[in-house]
Parts: sequence; C-alpha cells; structure tokens
Amino acid sequence: MIISILLILPFLAFSQEEAKFYIYFDNETIEDAFELIEAIYDVRFSYNNDVLKQKRIDLKKEKRSLTQLLRILETQTGLSFEIVANRYIIVNKTKTNVVIEALDKIIINGYLTKGISKRKDASYQISPKSLGILPGLTESDVLESVQLLPGVVSPNETASGYLVRGGKVDQNRLIWDGINMYHKGHLFGMISPFNPNATKGVTFINKGSHPRYGERASSVISMTTNTAIENRFKAQLGLNGINGDAFIETPIINNTLGIQASIRSSYTNTYQSYTFNRLADKVFESTKIENGDNPNNDFSFLDYNIKLNYKPNASNSFYASVISIDNNLDYTVSDATATFNDRMSIKNTGYGLGWDKIWNANLKQHTSAYFSEYKLNYNFITSDDGVMTSDFDKRNVIFDSGISTEFSKRINDDNSITLGYQYVLKDVGFAFLNTTNLEFILDEDKTVVQTHSLYGNYKYKNPKLFDLSLGFRASYFEELKAFRVEPRLLLYKQLFKNVKLQVSGEIKNQIISEIDETIISDLSLENRLWRLANGNEFPIINSKQVSVGFIYTNNGWTLDVDNYYKTLDNITALSFGFLNPNNSQFNIGEQRIYGVDVFLRKRFNGFNSWVSYSFNNSESKYQNLNNESFFTSRSNVIHSVTASLVYKLANFQLALGWRWQNGKPYTASTTSSNGLEFNDGINTKRLPDYHRLDFSSTYKFKFSRDSRLRAKVGFSIRNVYNKNNFISREYFGNNDLNSEIELVDKFSIGFTPNLMFRLYW
Repeated sequence: MIISILLILPFLAFSQEEAKFYIYFDNETIEDAFELIEAIYDVRFSYNNDVLKQKRIDLKKEKRSLTQLLRILETQTGLSFEIVANRYIIVNKTKTNVVIEALDKIIINGYLTKGISKRKDASYQISPKSLGILPGLTESDVLESVQLLPGVVSPNETASGYLVRGGKVDQNRLIWDGINMYHKGHLFGMISPFNPNATKGVTFINKGSHPRYGERASSVISMTTNTAIENRFKAQLGLNGINGDAFIETPIINNTLGIQASIRSSYTNTYQSYTFNRLADKVFESTKIENGDNPNNDFSFLDYNIKLNYKPNASNSFYASVISIDNNLDYTVSDATATFNDRMSIKNTGYGLGWDKIWNANLKQHTSAYFSEYKLNYNFITSDDGVMTSDFDKRNVIFDSGISTEFSKRINDDNSITLGYQYVLKDVGFAFLNTTNLEFILDEDKTVVQTHSLYGNYKYKNPKLFDLSLGFRASYFEELKAFRVEPRLLLYKQLFKNVKLQVSGEIKNQIISEIDETIISDLSLENRLWRLANGNEFPIINSKQVSVGFIYTNNGWTLDVDNYYKTLDNITALSFGFLNPNNSQFNIGEQRIYGVDVFLRKRFNGFNSWVSYSFNNSESKYQNLNNESFFTSRSNVIHSVTASLVYKLANFQLALGWRWQNGKPYTASTTSSNGLEFNDGINTKRLPDYHRLDFSSTYKFKFSRDSRLRAKVGFSIRNVYNKNNFISREYFGNNDLNSEIELVDKFSIGFTPNLMFRLYW
C-alpha cells in the first residue's frame, strides 16, 4: 500500500502558480487558514506567532491561484508574503519589516519539523496543532517531542522519564496554563498525560530561563491552551491503539466569551489492542503482574481539561482553566495458595485563573492564581487461602497553590523591563503504613513551605550590536528561614551574516524533589515520592549553569552547537544499602556536568533531514559513599545520537528516525555463598549500547470540496527491527540485614505498531 502511494505521488505534483483551487474562509483564524492553504497548494508558511495574533479571514468560495490568494490575504490582514524557492512563504507584518521581523524573536523555524522553532531567548517553541510528523509518533506528544531535542534523553524509554543535560527527572518543571503539574505520564510514564489536541503552545527551556520561572533546577515545559475566542464551533474526534479522545471549541458570546474542552480515555477495560499489550509488557516486566492472567484486571487512565476565555473589551481578558489526570491500576495475581493484589490510584487536578490587562500601548500586566492537588495511593495486599496476611499502604499528597502578578513595560524600541511578584504555598506529605491488623506507621512526613519571590528582567536589543537579557529572582522560603538570589543572563550576538552567538548563565534553587523508596514497593513501578526540603537532611537544591554556543544558517543548512557546564549542590540520595546494609540513610551530595549539544539540519526537494548529537559527562559525590570521591552518575549517558529523514508531498508524510546512545552505568555484582556481593565500586560498569529505528506515516484528506469535515489517518512503528535493548539493571530488597537482594533487569519496548484516525470539523 505504502509503496503504491509513493509510486503515484510524483504524478500528483503541480505548479502552485498556475493551478487554481476552490478555497473559502468564514471568519477563520489566520493559523487555520494557513493550515488549509498548505494542504491545498503544497506550500509552507514561516512566521512569528506574535505577527498573527487576533487576525481572521473571510473569503468567498472561488477558484484562485496561489498568487491571487496571497494578494487577497495581504489586503485583508496587512501582512506581507514572500515566496522562497517556489514553496516556502515568509510572513511578516509589512514588506518594509521583513528583515526586522525575521530576526526579532525566531532564530530557527522548523527546528526539527514544522511547528518547532528556536527563539532568541534560547527557548524552544512547539505548536502541537501545526507540528509536522515525527518518527514513531502518529500524533504529537508533548514530552516525546521534547526528547528529540539535543541534550534530552530518556534512558528508561518513557515519555515522562526524560533527563535534561544530565539532571534528574524531578528537576524538570511541568506547567499547564500556569498550574504546576506533578503527575508526568499515563501507563506509568509511557505516554504524556497532556492531550496534544488541547495544547495550543509549548515552551521548552533548558538554559537562560526567564526569572519568572523558578522551582526546578534543570528545565521548564510550559504548556498553554488557546486564549483566542473562536467565532464558530470546532470539534475533533480521535482514536488510536491506546485511547480515544474528543475536543471542542465554541463561542458562547461572539468575540466575548468562549469555551474549549477535551477528554481522553483509555479503552483497555473493553478491548486491549496489540499496541497496548506491547506497552503493558514493558511496564510490568520483572513484576508479578508480568505473568498475571486475570480478565478483571484494571489498568486505565482518563484526562480532561476545560477552559473559559472571557474578553469584555480590548484592554482586558480573563481565563479559567481546569485539568484532571487520573490513572488507576487494580491487578490480582495468584499462585497455588497465595494471592497478590496491587492497587494504585494517581490523580493530579489543577485549577487556574488569569487576567491580562493592557494599561496602554507600552504597559501590560498579567495576574494569575492556581491550585494543584496530587494524590498517590498504593496498596499491596497478600492473601493466603483467602485470608489476608499483609496490607501495605503508601500515600503521597501535594497541595500546591500560588498567586502572581507581572508588569511588562516597553521603554522604547530597544529597551523593555519586566517586574513581578509570586507567592507559593506547598504542603507535601507521605506515609508508609502497615494496615493488616492495627494501623502501624512505618515512616511518614509532612512539610509546609511558603515562598515569596520578587523578580525582574531587563531586555536590550540592537541588531548592530547585541541583544541582552539580564534578570534576577530573589526568593524567601519562610519556614526554612532561607533567602536565595538567582541571577540570569542571556546574550545574543550576530557575528557574521549567517553566524549567531548565544551565551547564557543562570542560578536556580529547588525545594521539592522525589525520593526513591523500596520499603513496600513490590510492584516497583511507582516507587518515587515527592517531598519538600526541610533544611536538615533535605536541604535546598542549588543549580548553576553556563553555556556558550553558535548557530549557523545558510541555504537550507542549520548548525546549532552549544557547550555547557552545570553544577548541582545539596542533592540527596538514599544510600545503597546493598553496599552497606547498616547505612540505609539519605546522604547529601553534589553533581558536576559538562556537555556539548550539536544539531544539524538540511532541507531539500520536499525532504527534511536532521541529526542531533549530545555529549554528557556527569559525576556525583555523596557523603559517606565511595570514600566521598566522585563517581559516574546514573544519569550519565555519554553519547547519544538521533537522526531523522522526513518526506512530505501534499497531504502525505513519511518519517524514519534512528536513535543510538550509550547504555546507562550500573553497579556490578557477583554471586557468592552469601548472595550478591558488590566489590567493584559504584556505577563502574555500563549496559550495552542502545539503538532502535522508528517509522511514521500520516495522510490528511477532505471528504468533499464543499465539506468542512476533514480527516487524518496515521500509522507508526516503534522499534522497527525489534531490537531487544538492555536498558536497566536495579537491585531491590536491601531494606535490612535479613532481606535478600534481588537483581532486576529490564529491557526496551519491542516491535510496537500503532494506528490513528482523526476527524476535524
């Protein structure tokens, strides 16, 4: 089928200038209009999102050439369109502003694919709605998309388990419409819990972050939904091998009040597809559930979000947003006499309010408030001949709320300043209980920390000299009686015609982190719990990072190289009890990381090809471990390479992607009469290299020329050649001197196909 399509596609090519097509718009947003024009005329638009704000198009149905259509759009929108190489169209405010707008914010458009760009402020902007095809994905996945960027790896092959520049998973901050989110992945991290069809824009920051962003040491992913009020009803329905979803946008009062909502749910309780079974095989590997065969078992997820946008006048706009992410597990496994029941519920619910005020042409204010609630409950129940013999209960609860306001002042064309204040209250607790007979508390903690933060940022831009962003963030942690100052610096300089220089530096502090626990996790899947710094055995984590890099762009080529050095202080880790069973305690340490990220892209004749390479050298040192000398960090994936080739013709896309990286380091063991022994030091061995090939294909079509109903079909394969990658070696059962140590090896996901079908109207 695919070969047949490839053979006939060349005969479908046409000259955009001569061919005429029926096209019309009924008060459409300019973004939606561009998407339809790209599909019909086989062109690509390149633009700064800020240029398109609040622009809409009306157009009667008529046959038009591309040139005729663009002339009409210029008149209606005040935009200018410059056609490059007969296919690529650069969009700007006016023809006299082409150079200024092209260089103002976006450095690289279509970084990996359409819908991903890199900006002068060093952030990556992702638009899931317009995102081009990515290898192994039939639909855009926010967290999976980020993992294809240089410096981001996921050694455990999950959407949520990504490491940024050698940092830990819990050092990545996730924000949805201003709400802090703590649950990172459905199906124990295999897919993102954030519906990409409801996500309007994504900002990913791994260096030089704006001082409004605090709380985490490594990176920020800030996701936002649509802030515009649509003037007509829009809807989507989708189905793939794991879940189904629906999304709607509709006005309640034209140009004043609108609502959008989405819902996504697994259907595994009704039907378990081959795709789901492949994911479940990976998730439950090396657990009792792996061999379980109970048709009544439950392994499901549900997420939804609702947002109201209200714009009473041109100077004020408000929003109210709700998001809920819910995961459930209830598995029972039995042997000859014993029964083992794992029950887990993970839920993260968030509420956000926002107000944007335009005081005048040069002064804007943004005020927001949020509340986020995260709850994890896990029970491991064992029974013998129908009689309960043990019931362990693990709980983790987070109440996170905050309010902030920010003023943005444009002083003149070259200077602007931002000032803001944030108040955040975090209430975090966890408990390990034995509730077989009477409730017995094994361990528990409850900590509250209030944080007051003031921040400011000054921006100076001069195309002839350089662009400078200089910021600070000052935070007072009330209960910890601690004060921290975080300077931020970002410098951008055009060295030559096609070469730009970027320099950044930042200091960050983190008071919430995850801890590993192995007390009662027979399941060994969700054995990480959130807790707050308390100033004693859990101090405030401190991160410092500097980076220097350059970007070269010319004639379809893009080369982006960035060198960085990062240190982390006051990180904590549970002592490796299997190395010293008498010393199972948390120890304070430090980490130092040096790395290089390289990205190379070339576009030619409908093809988009890119290669990214990351070098990372990460070492850790902890009190009372390894004679307090540095050793290789668990996150140290020294070399990683990602390569992709994408071909697009009209509405048909194909993508191939290959990943290769060094295996993770691990602590080696030997077998003796006393069980496993550890005599070679910490993380002195390394797993075999990892590699896999992924494939994706999508096709968009309309049911008729006059119908608004559109559709998209997709097919993808993860691990095309079914490589059995060895991705993890862990040890469990080291909680006391009498526990046997168990070695657990885990492997990658195998050959995993997926199908997708979506309807749009």
